[in-house]
Amino acid sequence: MSARDWASLLRVSAVFSVPGDALVGATATGGPPRARTALAAAASLCLYEAGMTLNDWADRRIDAVERPDRPIPAGRISPAAALGASVGLTAAGLGFAAAAGRPALRTASALAASVWAYDLWLKNTPAGPAAMASARTLDVLLGAAATRPAEMARALPAAGVLGAHTLAVTTVSREEVGGGSSLAPLTALATTAAVTGHLTGLRPPRTTTEATAAGGAALYATTCGRGYTHAALNPSPPLLQRAVGGGIRAMIPLQASLAARAGAVTTALPLLALLPLARRVSRKVSPT
Repeated sequence: MSARDWASLLRVSAVFSVPGDALVGATATGGPPRARTALAAAASLCLYEAGMTLNDWADRRIDAVERPDRPIPAGRISPAAALGASVGLTAAGLGFAAAAGRPALRTASALAASVWAYDLWLKNTPAGPAAMASARTLDVLLGAAATRPAEMARALPAAGVLGAHTLAVTTVSREEVGGGSSLAPLTALATTAAVTGHLTGLRPPRTTTEATAAGGAALYATTCGRGYTHAALNPSPPLLQRAVGGGIRAMIPLQASLAARAGAVTTALPLLALLPLARRVSRKVSPT
């Protein structure tokens, strides 16, 4: 079990899309991130990676047919090790959340339950995309619950935006192995257009904050829009996989734009810096 095998199992290139959730939730409550926000981000990372390892453990028999090069069916990581990592990462995530306070622990518990329910029962059902969207929504709310729990409701709109994007990406991902129709990527394109319009207000920016939000929105639209367009024109497995990868990376500028809209430009700019890192790592380790 090499480090490269674990990096593949954990899909480390997708991890860059996770810390921004807690930051978006924190800034949406009306102030800057706090020390407990970092604990929420750590909890998010652990629970996200728990979901990744559990996903491959649950899909090990399907992957033996469809993706035999994945670490578990290829015999490079044992099922027991993957399941043990899932349990350990879940416990660590809940531990970080507990350190951030009871509201954060309650939110993280709901998030952990949604992750396990998705991987074990819901993923291959019609409820799968909605379950994944709810997990991303809860991840944003975790940042709010850890930072300013009394203002948690103020983070609901931003959480809903990230949830809508996640719903679109997950719907496209359901066809990335065998190919499909143009409907899913076209629907994802429509979602991207709606989210971009929401972020920009469909008017020229007038302040530095608005310019940062608009720049993040434009980068979001191009990062996922190009892949969705190609997949809509040719919904083959390679192009659908590329579209899903772009959709995952697009969460980073989306998070930056949402943070800027909340007035946190100093939070948005470091988030944007994660995008080129995510692209570079994804060339070595696929995020899907």
